[in-house]
Amino acid sequence: MRDAYHEELDSIGEGLVEMARLVGSAIGRATTAILDADLKLAESVIAADEKVDDLQHDLEARAIALLARQQPVATDLRIVVTSLRMSADLERSGDLAQHVAKLARLRFPQTAVPGDLHATILEMGQLAQRLMAKAAEVVITKDVDLALQLEQDDDAMDMLHRTLFQHLMDDRWKHGIETAVDVTLLGRYYERFADHAVSVAKRVVYLVTGEHADEIAPPTAVDGS
Repeated sequence: MRDAYHEELDSIGEGLVEMARLVGSAIGRATTAILDADLKLAESVIAADEKVDDLQHDLEARAIALLARQQPVATDLRIVVTSLRMSADLERSGDLAQHVAKLARLRFPQTAVPGDLHATILEMGQLAQRLMAKAAEVVITKDVDLALQLEQDDDAMDMLHRTLFQHLMDDRWKHGIETAVDVTLLGRYYERFADHAVSVAKRVVYLVTGEHADEIAPPTAVDGS
């Protein structure tokens, strides 16, 4: 009975990893769709979000069933509750990738991104995908140091987000209000996606240590750095 219980706990973790990989792929494909005005790719991202939702619902049902049947305490309880919260973060990440794809579909056959911002949006999309891949690795390895590094990595996304706003506020902006709104939304989607990846990593820190990530010094924070 205990072996089956721990196998179920492990399967919940595997479900989280699968969700992270799916949403990481989704944000990468959505980025390509919006930059290339690729309607077919955008539609595939939108449709694929249903699988992420199904995984989240299944994981939630299994976690609640474990709580009811086993009434876990201490570390096991922390695993189940934290997993529920991580699945919510990942489901929202999938929604954000879908929002990017829906914007690509809305503007088709035009692109929502002006040529002079293609490089910035591409970098944001690639960074979002890398952050989620690292979050998946953290879920697998339970590596607290790697998890703490993720928040520092997210600083690069914040910088890119600020770069977008600098373009929008520039007096030389010539792409109109509609495009400004599109770019503002895109920046927000990527920034929030990165925040959810960081949140997943922070929850792993809590799962492993029982402490919140904000209470632990980052591994690279040394004097003189």
